[in-house]
Amino acid sequence: MSLRCQVGFAGVAESGRRDGRSARRRERPPRGRIGAMAPAPGRRLPPAGLLVFLGYAFLILGIIGVSLRWVVDQAISNPLSIPGIVAMVLLAYTIFTITMVLQRKQAARGLAVGLSTLTIPAIPLLLLGPAPATAVIPAAFSVLLLLGLTRPSVKAWLTEE
Repeated sequence: MSLRCQVGFAGVAESGRRDGRSARRRERPPRGRIGAMAPAPGRRLPPAGLLVFLGYAFLILGIIGVSLRWVVDQAISNPLSIPGIVAMVLLAYTIFTITMVLQRKQAARGLAVGLSTLTIPAIPLLLLGPAPATAVIPAAFSVLLLLGLTRPSVKAWLTEE
């Protein structure tokens, strides 16, 4: 039996037998799994503060979607309208922030805090309205969002650069 040189999995030359079997067992990657697509180590679910934020962001997307017909009707008569510009900027900002949060980017934290400040103008508007007690709801929600987004667990979960 003659011996021949084979290049192993790691690029290291090793001696093998004539029938192709290696003298020592080579380590192979598990089949059906690509190493680069393995799940990231650590938590799979985001912290509670980010889950509340994601619910809030998807609520904003829903409100924009419902009001889009009105924005389009306005654009027919006047191509540049303030509500149309605000709706499109808010739509782009919200989608970009959600994307950054789902990609676990560090920059998403500042964008999320910026988007969560949209609840603050609702408080004085409701205080000046016919039922000032309803201002408690957006006030409590804005405190919940801001406290949730400033927790250390959120900063630790957003790890990508």
